[in-house]
Amino acid sequence: MRKYIFFIIAVVVIIFAVKIIPFVGKVSPVLFQYISQKTIQLKKSGDSVNILLLGVGGGTHEGPDLTDTIIFASLNEKNKNVAMLSIPRDLWVADLSGKVNTAYVIGNEKQKGRGLTLARAVVSKIVGKQINYVLVVNFDGFVKAVNLVGGLDVVVTNTFDDYAYPITGQEDNTCGHADNEIASLSAQIASGSASDLDIFPCRYKHIHFDKGIQHMDGETALEYVRSRHALGSEGSDFARSKRQQAVITAFKNKIFSAQTFLNPAKVVDLYTILAGSIDTDIKQDEIDDFIRLTQNLKNGKITSGVLDTGNEENNYQGLLINPPISPEFENAWVLIPRAGTSDYSQIQNYLNCELNEKTCITPTPSVVSNTSAKPTK
Repeated sequence: MRKYIFFIIAVVVIIFAVKIIPFVGKVSPVLFQYISQKTIQLKKSGDSVNILLLGVGGGTHEGPDLTDTIIFASLNEKNKNVAMLSIPRDLWVADLSGKVNTAYVIGNEKQKGRGLTLARAVVSKIVGKQINYVLVVNFDGFVKAVNLVGGLDVVVTNTFDDYAYPITGQEDNTCGHADNEIASLSAQIASGSASDLDIFPCRYKHIHFDKGIQHMDGETALEYVRSRHALGSEGSDFARSKRQQAVITAFKNKIFSAQTFLNPAKVVDLYTILAGSIDTDIKQDEIDDFIRLTQNLKNGKITSGVLDTGNEENNYQGLLINPPISPEFENAWVLIPRAGTSDYSQIQNYLNCELNEKTCITPTPSVVSNTSAKPTK
């Protein structure tokens, strides 16, 4: 989860670098000498700066403004601790009458600019913490940025195939079916007697990734992180989260490499791309404070958690469960807290434990993979 924080900082560093572009040839010493002389003036909750990071598909992707990536991060400069919690997009929120990943789009539909506000309020209620800043990243801009830096070297942990990866722009292709056939075919899909892939195969393609270090251009990296129908263990959203981490790590490494960061033209181009792909309430005059905060925390303790349903094979219970499909949840496949539909107490207790750097005793050993404490069975 450290990778997500570095991704945030990579973005703000690029923006800040443009402000001092005449000196970009000496950007590292100029930048860090400047920021080291300043006192951090960021908004805080107690001693921590709490950030909500959201990732959206954008463009022509299905549900372009739904937040597939939802991460709460708490950065405590005093204790040199960063605690993060990844929230699955399918978590049901009764106040929304929908999944947590709809908060941003619902807010913007009510009034332009309210997406940040509603997403902040919803996730704040889940984690029980005030959120100081929200950052939304559009992955279409991410593709362009990856291509601009010459692609990424990504560590692929498992070989996998996905035979149902949607082709951008082909969402409504009839695959040769006549108009008078579409209604009947759609009914078969709705009844479950046939899949969309069976009826409309031209809308999908087969993607394959081999285990090991793979060089990826922007589109390939996007396919890697967005694949949802991989065969085997890579077919879950939890596995997809880990793939996102790997790509963001590779992007962070490329951004901070000398050939990128010390290249004035490339920095400006990256700024142009990312500035059009980000929605945030971080003010421009706060960017250098974020850089200094990250410098102060670079050797700090990192704890990270991913909410999930556990692992039956290892007799682990997660903090979430998958309830039966019912009208209560709009007949959708959702996740809810094990404690109850709107009871976030176990999630908040677990997060508080991590923020206080204690050895957390929870009923959910599979909920976390961190660098400090291992929960007990």
